[in-house]
Amino acid sequence: MDLLFVEFESFYHAPGWTVRPTWREDVLAFLEEPAWAIEWQGEDVREAMTARTQVLVWLDHPRPYVVARTAFRTVKRRLGHGTAIAGGNVESPLRTFFTDPGHIVRESWRRHPVMRARVRRVIAENRHRSLVIVRLRGQRQVDAWLRGPFAHSLARAC
Repeated sequence: MDLLFVEFESFYHAPGWTVRPTWREDVLAFLEEPAWAIEWQGEDVREAMTARTQVLVWLDHPRPYVVARTAFRTVKRRLGHGTAIAGGNVESPLRTFFTDPGHIVRESWRRHPVMRARVRRVIAENRHRSLVIVRLRGQRQVDAWLRGPFAHSLARAC
């Protein structure tokens, strides 16, 4: 399957964790490509993203699992001597978990129910009738889907 993939944060974050002024336009231009994959983020562009999406893979993992994975990834990046991510930025020192209300691990706890509610709203509104939503709860379901339905779709596409 020949999909373009861009991490949403690379559209959004500039150096110094500033916001790129053209991020909205850049995301909308990306969505004009014939085939793509991207995280379902960005309140300002989410509706346009949803309207152009054929399959929304909803990783509906339990909240503690999401937070633990976020914490593990954050620690790994910090101990990896400041691995650069979007915009050349690096994760904040680990102590900022206690001092920064916007710390990524704290945000993952706060945002979990918000994202779940957003997907449920898309389902309830049913405005995008051709949108297929694949709900996966836990890594076992993700692995089974990747080995099964997703792998079969790839085989048919090639």
